[in-house]
Amino acid sequence: MRSNSSHTFAIVTGASSGIGYAFAEALAQRGYNLLIVSNVPEIHEAAKKLKGLEDERISGLEVVPLQMDLGQQSSARELYEYTKAHNMEVEVLVNNAGVYHDKDILDDSEAFTSLIMNLHMYTPAMLCYLFGQEMKARGKGYILNVCSVTSKMAAQRLGTYGGTKAFLSHFTRALHIELRKYGIHVTDVSPGAVDTGLYSIKPGLTKLGKALGIIVSPQTLARRGLRALFRGRAKTTVPTVFWRVLCFLILLAPTWMLRLIRRFGWF
Repeated sequence: MRSNSSHTFAIVTGASSGIGYAFAEALAQRGYNLLIVSNVPEIHEAAKKLKGLEDERISGLEVVPLQMDLGQQSSARELYEYTKAHNMEVEVLVNNAGVYHDKDILDDSEAFTSLIMNLHMYTPAMLCYLFGQEMKARGKGYILNVCSVTSKMAAQRLGTYGGTKAFLSHFTRALHIELRKYGIHVTDVSPGAVDTGLYSIKPGLTKLGKALGIIVSPQTLARRGLRALFRGRAKTTVPTVFWRVLCFLILLAPTWMLRLIRRFGWF
């Protein structure tokens, strides 16, 4: 998929571990140079691991780590200017950086509420806008936004997380339609449960969930997400059947039923 240029890069945000690292690894295997971004110093270790992927099939791989806080409204512009200053032509943009939680809205701090809104909405939208302009001018580009099945779940304890992911999902669909004629593929990958250690699930239940196909590995998610992206699909849900059924059932649930569940403390 990679263009014939030593300056052609794929950007992956939130790439120090988990899903983001898996996307970076999969893109490296496709031959892309990488600009990997995270707010933690572990991003430099991730770069070393990715550079170690070089073999006879992948040679001359460039991996650039950038430690940056993407939770500020100036972050997208700063990242864009960084690529300009370093003469990087961005062909692939993977907006993965984010934070997960399930918590009552008013129990969050003002700082966290601002952070999650910037990470899930403002920064990825502005990165799409800035890099999308260049992709449009070139007539080629790929944008993958990591959304979530919770974008379909207007339920308690997921108000902020699911709400921000709903914006990103709707925004991505609009971009997919608008930019396709310019040679730009835009895809929403909506994971359900992914084995990243973010959830407080016992190892035995995680193993069972993976066996049933309810929980997937970050590598499986990255592989399916990129396959959908390069094939020009608008959206893919990973895993597919279980989460689509669950989302459908939640959409059917009347509000009074959700209030009853809340009243008895079932969730």
